[in-house]
Amino acid sequence: MASNAASRPKKGVFDFLESRWAKIFFSIVALQAIIGVTFEAYIFGKFQGSLKDDTSSLSVDEEAQMLTIPTFLALFIFGFLYVLFLTWDALRWKNTIQIIGLCIANLALFIYTILQIDQIDSSIERLNNADIFRPDEAHDAVWNACAPFLYTIPPVIGVFTIAMSVCAWQLYQEFAWDILKQIGADYRMKKRFLHYQIFIALLKFDFFFFLGFTIQFLVVVTGKTDIELGLTAAAIPVTIVILLCAAFFTQRENRIGMGAVILLFFGGLAYFLFKLVRIYSVARREHYKAVKRSLTAFAVMTIVLIIITIANAFLCMSNFNKGLKTHLVKPKGRDPEKDDMNSFQMTDQKPQLVARMTID
Repeated sequence: MASNAASRPKKGVFDFLESRWAKIFFSIVALQAIIGVTFEAYIFGKFQGSLKDDTSSLSVDEEAQMLTIPTFLALFIFGFLYVLFLTWDALRWKNTIQIIGLCIANLALFIYTILQIDQIDSSIERLNNADIFRPDEAHDAVWNACAPFLYTIPPVIGVFTIAMSVCAWQLYQEFAWDILKQIGADYRMKKRFLHYQIFIALLKFDFFFFLGFTIQFLVVVTGKTDIELGLTAAAIPVTIVILLCAAFFTQRENRIGMGAVILLFFGGLAYFLFKLVRIYSVARREHYKAVKRSLTAFAVMTIVLIIITIANAFLCMSNFNKGLKTHLVKPKGRDPEKDDMNSFQMTDQKPQLVARMTID
């Protein structure tokens, strides 16, 4: 029976749950988010409740150390929720590359939760020496209350990462058939669509690591000038706009816009390389002492992702004017009620069925 793109129903928010493996994958990530957020929230509450009411006598360095733990925990909570959001997004749009990327991101989260244990232990010990805790909440009491949860999180995430990887393979096979139905058997067109999917997925992961680095810099790092503070804070909304423009220009195959975006990516790469060098410079390293390891991890991951994003941006540009745009952009004059509200958002849109293609 022939099926025309114009006659397809709107994509519902939870239509992806009709697939068995999509339902299992989403359930795994949702359960991980519930456990992770609960544990991190408990540690956050325990730490905050152990502090003295008056912390005005702390030095700048001690205050930065005090902010380290809440910042880490807040980032973890955001990370679990962001992975859940990206899972919903990937399953809804059947982006195989993003599914694989989520498994890799979960592995990075697993490694980071291991680093979190020593980082929080060291921070609690330093703060105990600064006499910041209540009399009955010395280092041992605070650490003993948090340690079981800190040690439980990594193996839990490890198990969930393995389960996600198994499901990802099943989803890869399932989505491959869906793409075949919508793109056709043209190998070159499927390759172009693959480059597009990779680029869209990279933009979403770029945002998380950039935001994680920036928040730690704004909250914990000391010795910032007012100008540096203002410019760094302003970079967050600017980066969101750049990432959205990157997705829009790629979808619309706008060479001038993509060229400008790539130049901005090179600027971002230079910025993070500069920050990475500054973290270990003799003149500045004391300002970064409280979060040196964490900032280094985020900076390195962001640099790697930006390099891969730039390379893929060039690949996407090389695919312009070769027919992919007709699969990505809805033609004008369509019924607005049948157009998805996410048409021009940073999503990996599924290509439209061509009227001449039939599936018996």
